[in-house]
Amino acid sequence: MSGYDPATGRRPDRAAFIIAALLAGMGALLIWQGHAIPEKGGYAGIGSGDAPVFIGICLWLLAMGHVWKGLRHGGVGVPRQQPVPVLFITGGLAMQLILLHPLGFSIASGILFVCTAGAFGKRNFAISLPVGIVFALAVYGVFDKLLKLNLPAGLPENLIFGG
Repeated sequence: MSGYDPATGRRPDRAAFIIAALLAGMGALLIWQGHAIPEKGGYAGIGSGDAPVFIGICLWLLAMGHVWKGLRHGGVGVPRQQPVPVLFITGGLAMQLILLHPLGFSIASGILFVCTAGAFGKRNFAISLPVGIVFALAVYGVFDKLLKLNLPAGLPENLIFGG
């Protein structure tokens, strides 16, 4: 039996069922491991094992939603996948990881911003790079000065924030 519904002309969406199975499996693993953590809930009764259990239940709910979508909506109108934007963002992440310590947070994150903007169709790199660096400097300032969390500093960070 193929699952074809002659009334609607649709088949169940197999991809939704695969995703649902993966979500349910990860949810079951989190619930199982959450219950394996010793309870030290204190007066509130909430322990360290409750967060994985909660996330596991949420993953089960997402899995049920995917099953519902797979049965209800079928595989109609699935868009063709575009690999180039994914490669742009993946390449940007790789470059950020490689350039983070030699160039600093703001320049490496500015390059990631350029690649992500390029993936979304904004390929004017002369505008995207300075905008990305300014945003990254703002994030660096928040993390370094307000939150007192150190990010790798490069030349712009040393000039503006003193390292």
